[in-house]
Amino acid sequence: VGTMAAMGPLPAMGALPPLPTLGVPGVPELKPLTRYEAMRLGPGWSHSCHAMLYAPNPGMLFGRIPLRYAVLMQMRFDGLLGFPGGFVDRRYWSLEDGLNRVLGLGLGCVRLTEADYLCSHLTEGPHRVVAHFYARQLTLEELHTIEISAVHSRDHGMEVMGMVRVPLYTQKDRMGGLPNFLANSFVGTAKFQLLFALKILNMVPEEKLAEAVAATQRPKKAAIDHAGGAA
Repeated sequence: VGTMAAMGPLPAMGALPPLPTLGVPGVPELKPLTRYEAMRLGPGWSHSCHAMLYAPNPGMLFGRIPLRYAVLMQMRFDGLLGFPGGFVDRRYWSLEDGLNRVLGLGLGCVRLTEADYLCSHLTEGPHRVVAHFYARQLTLEELHTIEISAVHSRDHGMEVMGMVRVPLYTQKDRMGGLPNFLANSFVGTAKFQLLFALKILNMVPEEKLAEAVAATQRPKKAAIDHAGGAA
């Protein structure tokens, strides 16, 4: 109620298309809002824009595990995983112009447009921030070119410690791959945005996402015992 009051009057929700939700057990939902609603928020709101770059990947791990897609994230200066992007000052930049300016510092060779816009969510916490998320499908060769370019960008080794690919498979032990990746620490809404995009873009079945999230909630002792047995 407090959030909606702060946003001010918005169009009747019945007139808007239904907004998708994540719907994965164990992951708290963030409040979705349309781009139109987000642009009508007052000056007391901050806007962050981040992008997921991905490409279909026909490769097979160990010759038997389909890789499905290559999805880029980055290791940040604070040791947290996140997507390329940052805050956009709406007084001077459109969402896309601000996002591309930040991407130029961290990646160097990609520009996104409004056509790449995926979703917006209100973030949790004391700060009034709207998290905008973009997704662009590339070829595997284009994605690899961006990975190479990122090493030579201005922020490499400073604010960005390196690019990483997200493993979208789950190995037979039910931890290797995506579950172990999700057990890492993510900045802000990055983990939610990753899961949301994987579901909305049909890159990973919803039940597989739920299984991966559930696996990260198991006691760590089981993983340690398994590693000892394997050794």
